[in-house]
This record gives sequence, structure tokens and C-alpha cells, in this order.
Amino acid sequence: MMRLPAFRYLVPKSLAEATRMIADAGPDGMLVSGGTDLYPNMKRLQFDPRILVGLRHLRELHGMSGDPQRGMRIGAATPLSQIGLHPAIRARYRALATAAASVATPQIRRMGTIGGNLCVDTRCNYYNQSFEWRRAIGFCMKRDGEGCLVAPSSPRCVAASSSDTAPAVIALGALVVLTGPDGERTVPVTALYRDDGIAYLAKRPDEIVTAVLLPPADGLRSTYWKLRRRGSFDFPILGVAAAARLGRDGTCAEARIVLGAVSSHPVDATEASEVLRGRKLTPELIEEAAVSAYRPAKPLDNTDLTLAYRKRMARVFVSRALRELADLS
Repeated sequence: MMRLPAFRYLVPKSLAEATRMIADAGPDGMLVSGGTDLYPNMKRLQFDPRILVGLRHLRELHGMSGDPQRGMRIGAATPLSQIGLHPAIRARYRALATAAASVATPQIRRMGTIGGNLCVDTRCNYYNQSFEWRRAIGFCMKRDGEGCLVAPSSPRCVAASSSDTAPAVIALGALVVLTGPDGERTVPVTALYRDDGIAYLAKRPDEIVTAVLLPPADGLRSTYWKLRRRGSFDFPILGVAAAARLGRDGTCAEARIVLGAVSSHPVDATEASEVLRGRKLTPELIEEAAVSAYRPAKPLDNTDLTLAYRKRMARVFVSRALRELADLS
């Protein structure tokens, strides 16, 4: 049985106190809310924080407010299960509702939070193993080693982004609120990520993700398609979030397609989105956009199933997602 290493758990009384605690802890500290990814990683000795700053009890990080007409605010500690079942989000921000409802199992979705899923660690077959397994084959650069076991010539870690909700909220044009010792700032969700399997988050270590801001829905249609071996529990090995604003005649005024699990960060398929703009979503146009989205999908042999299959499925899933938005499925 794998056991948690020793650590000190701090319970801040406010968000301001939490920011001070994590800043004071420095590299020895980590934030925890649901802990559904952090605690297993600690058991495998991938993380070894001496201090954990708990966020789950902070009321200012919970709940959803607003409406699709004005935009909605989702607290970072809101459980994924609540987001997936929320009537307004299911009706007007379908990509997010579907993505949240596809994470892991019902039990984990009741514990896991939107903030935690946005910040979830990148994954790799050579990294997400027990300490003994990793020691037996030789450690990788993501933890305890020097080189990449997937791409030995790569100067950086290529572990894959494993968040379901990140592609969805990026496709929806959402913002994320970050709070640190110097105050609060709001940035597009896409600015939260770097294309680096180790330093995959662009936020400062002493900043806390406190909320996700969804813009007014304003007729935007969206969906999320997820590829995984099993129909539940598994992390994505491909995620496709698509959003489009269509006119009465089916002409696309605006579109955005975002791919997950094909790189160390969510990939914005901008070329495919531009193919759709100002044109009617016919089956032929959808296939053209799917081919364009296929090009930036560059999965590596570091997650489940073969990389060639996962790359081909990027084209298939983009096509299926767009056909759903155009009511052609």
C-alpha cells in the first residue's frame, strides 16, 4: 500500500491568509482543494511538499453566480459535479458541462474542483507510475532524472496536458481570476498555460486560481468530445472543444476549436476556426476544418493507445463536434 509522506496541513481563515501562507511556504508548499490528483502523486513521490495550504473550506471560492445573459462566475473550489449538473451551464455552456461531467468517476467529481482540474498535472506513461517502477527504468526529467524517455533529444518535458475543462473554457472565451500577495488579476484562460510538461502553468507560484469567468453566451453553441479507452475514470488522450455562433441560415459568425491532450498545453486550432468563419457549416466545410485541425495535433507516444490513432481521431472528433453544432449529427 502506498502511503502519504509526512506534511503539515494549514487551514487559512481567508483567501488573503491563504495567499500569505503559500507565499511564505515557498517551494516547500503546495495548494490543495479536492486533492484527487495531488494526493495520489504524493503517494507516488512525484510531489513531496512539506506544507499543504487547504482551500476547500474557503467560502469565497465556492459557488456559481450570474446568468448566461450577463456572464457567469464559477468559484475555483466548486466541485465538478455541481458544474456538470447546473441547468444554466448545461443549457448555454454545454462544452463546460460535458467536460466537467466527463472527468473521472462520480465520486471523484464530487471531490475534484474546477480550479484543480484547470491546474491538473501533465501526464506521461513514464512519469505516472510508482516510485519503484520509475527507479527501475531510470527517472525522467519531470522528476528525479535528466532526460526525456519519450523524446530523448527533446530539451524539455513533453508530458501531455490532461485537463478536460481547460479546452472547454478556452473555446468559450473564459477568463480566470488569479489572486496573490500583490492583489488580483484577470487573464484569458489560455494565458494560464505554457508548452512545457514541467512548468506547464504560467501563473506565479504564489498565485491562487480563485474563479472562472464565463462571458455572456449570446447564442454561442458549444460541445466537448473526449477520447479515452474506458467510458469513465480515464484521463483524456484526446479532447476536442468546439464553439460556434451561427446565423439563422447556418452561417458561422464566430468559431473556436481547442484540442486537449495532444501537447503539454491546450492547442488552439486557429486555422480550422478561420476556415469556418463567414461560411455555412456544410458537411464539406466541416471536413475541411477537421483536416485543418488535424495538422496542429502532435501527440507523442506517452499516453494510452497509439499516437497515430490519436492523431487520426483528432480529425474524426473535430468533425463530429462541428456536425453536432450544425445539427448534422
